[in-house]
Amino acid sequence: MTTDVLAGWTKSEFSAAGFTRDVYRRGTGPGVVVVHEIPGITPKVTQFANEVVDRGFTVLMPSLVGTPGREVSNGYIASSMTKVCIAREFSSWAMNQTSPIIGWLRALARNLHQEVGGPGVGAVGMCFSGGFALAMMVDDIMVAPVLSQPSMPFAVGKKDRGADLNLSPDDALVVARRAAEGCQVLGLRYTGDKLVGTRFETLRHLLGDAFIAVELPSSAKSDHSVLTEQRDDASVEQVLAFFESKLTAGA
Repeated sequence: MTTDVLAGWTKSEFSAAGFTRDVYRRGTGPGVVVVHEIPGITPKVTQFANEVVDRGFTVLMPSLVGTPGREVSNGYIASSMTKVCIAREFSSWAMNQTSPIIGWLRALARNLHQEVGGPGVGAVGMCFSGGFALAMMVDDIMVAPVLSQPSMPFAVGKKDRGADLNLSPDDALVVARRAAEGCQVLGLRYTGDKLVGTRFETLRHLLGDAFIAVELPSSAKSDHSVLTEQRDDASVEQVLAFFESKLTAGA
C-alpha cells in the first residue's frame, strides 16, 4: 500500500536544527512544503500533494509522525496523537510558544528555495501542523502560507489554548509585520470544528486584512480535514490558486 500511494515520490533525509526527518519529494517548479495532519502522510494527504505537483510545483512532504502511505483508522489516529502529545519537537500544550520543529521546517524551506528559485515558497499545514506555515512566515521567503484547521496547542483542559496560535511573542511580532507589509495568509476550517477553537478570531486580530478566511458550514460533527478526509473541492482549488498567484504569477 505504501509503495502504491507514494509512487513517483523520492524519499530522502534532511537534518537541521537538531532534527532529522524523512522527506518525500516530487515535481518541478517553485517550492511548496505540504505538512501532513494526524495520523501522518495518508493516501488523501498524498492525493492533495499530487494535485499541488500537477499545478506546477516542487513539493516536499516531510514525515513528522506515523507511517507514510498508511490508511486512516481510529487506532492509527490514537497512536499518532499520543506521539504528537509527548514528542519534544511539538508544543502540543504550551501557550505562546513556537514548536521546536519549526526551525527544521524553516531550514527545509530555505534549502528548497535556494535550489528551485522563484519569488519564494509556499507551505500548508493541517490539524496539529495547521499553524506551522504561519510560524514559517518569520522567514521572508515564505510568501504563500496556508493554515488548514489549525488545532495546536490542543485546547483540552484550558479554554485559552483554543485561541493560541502556537507562536512565541517574538515570532508573532514578525508575522504581524510581514502581514502589514502585504504577505497574505489563507486559512480554512469547518465552522463546527471545535479543535480549531477561536483561532480564526486571533488570526484576524494579528493579521488584519491580510488574513483570508475560508469558513465552511459543517454538515457533520466529524467535519475537520478540509483538504483531505472531509475534502471540500472548492477549497482545494482555492489553495492551489493561492499558490499559483503567489509563486508563479509574474515569476
